[in-house]
Amino acid sequence: MIAVRAVRGAVQVDRDDPDVIFDETCSLVLEVIRRNDLALDDIISIFFTMTPDLASGFPAAAARAVGLTDVPMLCATEIGVPNSMERVVRLLAHIQTDRPPAMVEHVYLRGAVKLRPDLVRERRPGTRGPGGSTATG
Repeated sequence: MIAVRAVRGAVQVDRDDPDVIFDETCSLVLEVIRRNDLALDDIISIFFTMTPDLASGFPAAAARAVGLTDVPMLCATEIGVPNSMERVVRLLAHIQTDRPPAMVEHVYLRGAVKLRPDLVRERRPGTRGPGGSTATG
């Protein structure tokens, strides 16, 4: 049965540079799509935030570049909590899927894996991991 689910994700970028934000956000969005076996039409909306130290680009521009031209998106600044991780782009995507909540794969890339290690899964056997490698067990 098709249901609406939420997918979380984040990536830590190296610096506040529009090209870096664009490229890393593309990687994040594409990985969410790949790991959750989504078609572009399965994505209902995406809410992006960036830490206050990032201000040179819009994450939504990267999502549009990978084909999400009809998906409503919003970009905002993450709250500036002292001593929190810097240079992070986060997303909250609402999707249509037949996966139960426990099978939705949240995606944390680069240094952002430290944000939610409880949500980072081992790759399922036979699925492709980052860089195209196949998990075997």
